[in-house]
Amino acid sequence: MLTMIGIAAILTISMYVADNLLMPTSFALMILSMVPFYMKFENKELNAEEIVLIAMISALAAVGRVPFAALPSIQPTSFIVIMAAMSFGKEVGFLVGNTAALISNLFLGQGPWTPWQMVSWGMMGFTAGWLKDAHFIKSKFYLCFFGFVWGFLFGWMMNLWVVLFFQLNDITWKLILGSCIASFNFDLNHALCNVVFILLFNDRFMKILNRTKEKYGLLK
Repeated sequence: MLTMIGIAAILTISMYVADNLLMPTSFALMILSMVPFYMKFENKELNAEEIVLIAMISALAAVGRVPFAALPSIQPTSFIVIMAAMSFGKEVGFLVGNTAALISNLFLGQGPWTPWQMVSWGMMGFTAGWLKDAHFIKSKFYLCFFGFVWGFLFGWMMNLWVVLFFQLNDITWKLILGSCIASFNFDLNHALCNVVFILLFNDRFMKILNRTKEKYGLLK
């Protein structure tokens, strides 16, 4: 909650103080999105194997995005973030999503969209981990529904940075709705891609992650 308040405060200040605060704002958003979760991880007793495992999953999620860069909104990153969260919990889910966006943009290009991608993928992982013990999410149908919904939520969250950074002085609900309509095809691609990856690879991927967790006693 404090993080979201901080993000809103920084955006508000950047709107009224100056028009050239894009990079400082992006940097502040990136820090704010990561700090609470990194602080929580700092208080955990993680061994080297657990840190390496998180790094490997994050790298896989990041690298998996690069070959699909030419295909609009089609990539396995969201699927990997969701799977990591379902197996290891909401903190790991947020960290994997957060880190995957930052690393993949080293190849695809950093910009003011990076912190928004970090927050969006991070929240995708966080909500998946938060719901992982709920009975309904264990059903593949509802897991597909979750992935489908987040395909659109991710796109809508990304639309916000476009609206905020390019129309700061004239933001209306009509403008926000228009941006969501304009991105519908891209968001639908993302949503359907999540469903396809879950249907094809969920069981196998979860089996690998859970086996690793149980066999080596990691991130329990």
